[in-house]
Amino acid sequence: MKKLFLFCLFILAPLQAQVPTHSHVVIVLEENHTYSQVTSTSMPYLTALGRKYAIATQYYANTHPSIGNYFMLATGQIITNTDSVCPSSFHVSVNNVVRVLLLNAKTWKVYAESLPAVGSLACNTGLYAPRHNPFVYLTDVQNSTVQRMNVVPFADPYVGFAHDLANNMLPKYAFVVPNLCDDAHNCSLSTADNWLKTHINPYVVNSAFTTNGLLIVTFDEGTGDSTHGGGDVYWTLAGPHVKPGYKSVFNYYQHQSTLQLTLEALGITGGYPGKAGTAPSMAAFFK
Repeated sequence: MKKLFLFCLFILAPLQAQVPTHSHVVIVLEENHTYSQVTSTSMPYLTALGRKYAIATQYYANTHPSIGNYFMLATGQIITNTDSVCPSSFHVSVNNVVRVLLLNAKTWKVYAESLPAVGSLACNTGLYAPRHNPFVYLTDVQNSTVQRMNVVPFADPYVGFAHDLANNMLPKYAFVVPNLCDDAHNCSLSTADNWLKTHINPYVVNSAFTTNGLLIVTFDEGTGDSTHGGGDVYWTLAGPHVKPGYKSVFNYYQHQSTLQLTLEALGITGGYPGKAGTAPSMAAFFK
């Protein structure tokens, strides 16, 4: 009986889902809409991407308002629910995604639309909101002139997203922050969808993605919904190693699982920040 049991384990072990190692990961955050709002006719580009690749039908934000969800994606903790804090007076020193990436010799970059300047720690200015960019609160970034240079305006002609994509310079980990209009916070979902089609689809059709890339697009929180803390939101995963047409019904994923996934997809196997260390794995999304 023991030999039969061990034989079964040997046969079944290769069938366990694993997250393959990718050349790089790109994550894009949208704002303040529920799953059902997104899956209407408002975002045809994004939902078509989800149908082609994979979506999580039971994915919930962690809290309200925005900032706690962004911190969960960067630190595995909510940290604060005060949206008005400014980087100059709010310093986060807990373990975080930047620290883990650097410890594992992985490059990173934040592409924040409407950011005033490279390395800026500005508070709210124009259509840019630091509460949607958790990296500028991290002491690993604030206290390092080198790491601050990895926080760049999305459209910067010399270090922005389109420049890096065209010149094969994308970092291992890229966090994309559309501005308050293009993330559907102040403007419509169709505006956000058109922005994705214009600015993110060039990555989807680029060899950087089609060869060994990974793209995650999700929303920070739902609106008018506090289920599991922050409401049911749309989450999609795209890449050549993703199960095509996959719909996960696991009950339920949250932002800490995404944090775990972004690191695991880069071949990092431990030291995950906060709740990312014990979050449900998203390996089932891969072939």
